[in-house]
Amino acid sequence: MQTTGVPAARAAGARALAAATPATRDRFVDLLRVASLGTVVLGHWLMAAVAVGADGRAEVGNLLAVVPALQPATWLLQVMPVFFFVGGFSHALSHRSLRRRTPSAAAGASGADVYPVFLRARLQRLLRPAMVFTAVWGAGALAVQLAGGGGALADTAARLAAQPLWFIGVYLAMVALTPPLLRLHGRYGWGAFAAAVAAAALVDVLRFAAGVPYVEFLNFALVWLAVHQLGFLRADGRLGPGPHVPAALALTGLASAAALVALGPYPLSMVGMPGEPVSNMAPPTLALLCHGMWLVGAVELLRGPAARLLERPRVWRAVVAANGVAMTAFLWHLTAMLGVYGLLLALGAPFPDPAGAAWWAWAPVRVAAAAVLTALLVAVFRRFERPAPAPGPATVPAPAPAPGSTARPAVRSAVRSRAAAPAAAFGVALCLLGVLGLSAVGFGGLLEGRSALLVAVPVTAPAAVALAAVGWLLVERAGRAGRAGPLTTARAPETAPAPPDAGAPGGADATTDAAGYAGRRIGVSGS
Repeated sequence: MQTTGVPAARAAGARALAAATPATRDRFVDLLRVASLGTVVLGHWLMAAVAVGADGRAEVGNLLAVVPALQPATWLLQVMPVFFFVGGFSHALSHRSLRRRTPSAAAGASGADVYPVFLRARLQRLLRPAMVFTAVWGAGALAVQLAGGGGALADTAARLAAQPLWFIGVYLAMVALTPPLLRLHGRYGWGAFAAAVAAAALVDVLRFAAGVPYVEFLNFALVWLAVHQLGFLRADGRLGPGPHVPAALALTGLASAAALVALGPYPLSMVGMPGEPVSNMAPPTLALLCHGMWLVGAVELLRGPAARLLERPRVWRAVVAANGVAMTAFLWHLTAMLGVYGLLLALGAPFPDPAGAAWWAWAPVRVAAAAVLTALLVAVFRRFERPAPAPGPATVPAPAPAPGSTARPAVRSAVRSRAAAPAAAFGVALCLLGVLGLSAVGFGGLLEGRSALLVAVPVTAPAAVALAAVGWLLVERAGRAGRAGPLTTARAPETAPAPPDAGAPGGADATTDAAGYAGRRIGVSGS
């Protein structure tokens, strides 16, 4: 979708793309993606409890710590598992579609030709906006530090603004592990999900009962991978179409989470709380995994009513427009919130006590101001989330070399293609370390070399940025090399339908690549 800078033109583009969406597209998945990120953004805005000390400096606390009675609300509002569930569904369809359109993979080869192209395609809309966000914040924080300045909120802002990057880091791992996990899923189905749940439970036993150090960090992978596997199951139609499986999943998850919190060492809140000895989020726990099962089952029970709602043109246009900027809004929403509080501090506005009557009365105004500022930031940076042309080699053989020509260029191309998969995997690993490291250390103290621990390894912001940037370049280069293998890349005209694609629940070919192509143009999760 082209960015015109004119709101009316953007609305017209969303209207055209919504009208062109094939009837076979699973619109509910697109709604879940934007709704889950929107809930997280709104929750962050509402939970921020800012207090100004006697020295005039501001500290951002958590409303749930001020009013513990609100913590049960996190059992509905902690919806990050839904996003990883949607990711599993989308990654399964995308990878299978790409394999079918790649002759070597379709013929039963290992799929190494597909891997770098798949990674580049899935990560572009994550890494491009994330790296731009990092560059802007890094430059701004460095300029403030060089000027010897920093307002009442500067240090806190430099630390908090980077926190959304943790999600990018974990999601990178989900994308990178999709091919091997899909193979396990294809062989074991529900057994692969059960194995991930059992492994996460074992980690918590070793953590809480045996006191094994550092073992809890394994659940950063196991918990989110288990929810991701549920997305694979949905892609194969194993969660429906009837309500029985989602209902069983929801009831099992809810009962298990309640039992773990009531009888085990797990806190009530499903989001991290300041000063808590144990958090369900960082690192994730078995209780959070059970919470994810409950949420996935619950939202799947809403699939029918939501599908009927999404048949309304206005509703679907809104989903299309929101999905096109969802990641940009997620990255910048804390920046917008901090900007609102910074403006209030600069104007000398009074800060009411968090959770008091005046605080609640002003909450809608603060949220509206943060939404407006987020919209402005999205207008500036949304171009970096714009989907790239559909990647992947077409099923068109490369032209034969002319008589007398040398075969060396073809050999070099084949070597580059074979090296692309390990290069892409190494690049994702670097990105993962860099993005997670930056989310831990933040943008403050760039000149002093301020560090934070990533598991047990100290990391600084410059080192984290360097790792992420080098990794991103490796993924991009490897993805292009994968496309330049022994096949030529041909892309259909933008008005032409593409070959059949993996599809919605109910069968491997229940939709078409026309739906996937429309999704890439819309910028939604099934692309």
